[in-house]
Amino acid sequence: MSKLRVLLRTTAVRLSALYLVLFSLCAIFLVFYVTGMSERLLQQQTRDAITTEVSQIEAVYERAGMSGLLRSLERRARQPGANLYVIAGPSGEILAGNVAGLQPGLLDDEGWKSEPFRYRRFTDESREESHVALAQVLLLDNGLRILVGHDLQEPEKFRMLVRQALVVALGVMGLGALIIWFVIGRNALKRIDRMSEASTKIMAGDLSQRLPTSGSGDEFDRLSESLNAMLGRIEKLDEGLRQVSDNIAHDLKTPLTRLRNKAEAALSGKEDGSQTGALEEIIAESDQLIRTFNALLMISRVEAGSAAAEMSDVDLSRIVADCVELYEPAAEDKALKVEADILPGVVISGNRELIGQALGNLMDNAIKYAEGSTNPLIRVAMTKSGNEAVVTVADHGPGIPEDMYREVLKRFVRLDESRSKPGTGLGLSLVEAVMEMHRGSLTLTATEPDRKDGKGLTVRMVFPARAT
Repeated sequence: MSKLRVLLRTTAVRLSALYLVLFSLCAIFLVFYVTGMSERLLQQQTRDAITTEVSQIEAVYERAGMSGLLRSLERRARQPGANLYVIAGPSGEILAGNVAGLQPGLLDDEGWKSEPFRYRRFTDESREESHVALAQVLLLDNGLRILVGHDLQEPEKFRMLVRQALVVALGVMGLGALIIWFVIGRNALKRIDRMSEASTKIMAGDLSQRLPTSGSGDEFDRLSESLNAMLGRIEKLDEGLRQVSDNIAHDLKTPLTRLRNKAEAALSGKEDGSQTGALEEIIAESDQLIRTFNALLMISRVEAGSAAAEMSDVDLSRIVADCVELYEPAAEDKALKVEADILPGVVISGNRELIGQALGNLMDNAIKYAEGSTNPLIRVAMTKSGNEAVVTVADHGPGIPEDMYREVLKRFVRLDESRSKPGTGLGLSLVEAVMEMHRGSLTLTATEPDRKDGKGLTVRMVFPARAT
């Protein structure tokens, strides 16, 4: 009973009930309208037939007189399915015809009878038995009265048959509507229960749960898909938060300990050299920590979407060219050559500051890891393919193992061979966050996959470009 009450409170059931009520009202109106129209149509056909019959009888009377009229009426009365024929005297007594008795007062007035009347047949077994007919009374000049009518039994049967058929159809459709109403409401309630169950697990902390979908593509599926996308985003942010917390505790403990030891040694006077040198080292360590936290804040800002409001049409070609110009002197100091191939005039919707920061991270990594390689070339390309703008930064350094491509995109993840070089392990994480904010993609591949050593790394950023 409780489930039934819950079912009756669902929107689907209420809408179904409303549609059922409206359908029932329309069906009832249709029943009465169709039967009424059928009755009026049959009566009009009957009147037309009687009018034609009366015209023929008048013509026979004018042509053959009373004797010819009686012969014509007798012949007509004996035909199968004959009309009603009555010849009555001036006082209304029946003189001849195929009717045993009429409703009193029926022959008093000439013309059409406004309402159907009752009559008895010769074959009726009792006087109480009667039938219904429609008739016209004709008054002759000799005082005789002639009634020509038509029995309404067949039209009445037809009318009742139509009404019964419509009532049965209404009943079947109503029963079907009730069944559909119950099935749809019950199905909707089950889906809501499954969604509520999944929501309970999610609120309990299991962010891997997803709202169920049926694959029908209805409004429930669309709502579930939207909420599942939101849950996926929340799960990813929550996982990132946990990862950051773990990595901060692990990767920042060492520089903080080193910073404390240097400060303690400087205060105790045990540090080799002057206190000024010790303070300079402390400041350098502090700057590195500040850069780490600034990178973390930037990634959090990008992933939270707070920079999305700053999106505008930007010239991606100009951003790439400026970044190459900025990092080219640093590459030359490391005996590296930067080769640029930039397609001009490529415009995208984005954030100039974040794109520049992401591209700067890639250039910095390429210069850092390509130093000392056999091929001192860093290639930067800006191309367009369809409605996609592609920025590529390729170096010929040691590269990254293919199975570590996804790992290096995580925060604070640094390969063992990279720990000897300066860095925080947040550069590629920021680039990935920027690409997600711009609804683009980031891919890592080997520059020279056929080589055993020094395969290099090619990073490809794909942005949605404006159609030209």
